[in-house]
Amino acid sequence: MTDTDTLRHTHRDQDTRDALLRRVNRLEGQVRGVGRMIEDDRYCLDIVTQLSAVQAAARELSLRLLEGHVRHCVADAIQGGAGEPKITELIETLGKAMGR
Repeated sequence: MTDTDTLRHTHRDQDTRDALLRRVNRLEGQVRGVGRMIEDDRYCLDIVTQLSAVQAAARELSLRLLEGHVRHCVADAIQGGAGEPKITELIETLGKAMGR
């Protein structure tokens, strides 16, 4: 096992994976709905409203993933005395998510 494998290990149980996948499937449905709205030449502001819902759903999915990462991956690394790389990785990811 390499350091990269150790850094990338996940702790999601099957119930958590299933819940995340349900959210992804719902998000995919919302995006397809936006496509149908465009095909149907729906009112612009209705499409923008739906896109706002898609963005909110994607942010919520990201938040759930980040929460699990902090509670498990980062916490485990800190307790094991190797927290700094995980903290750096998290800060970099948050920076990208915030548009930096």
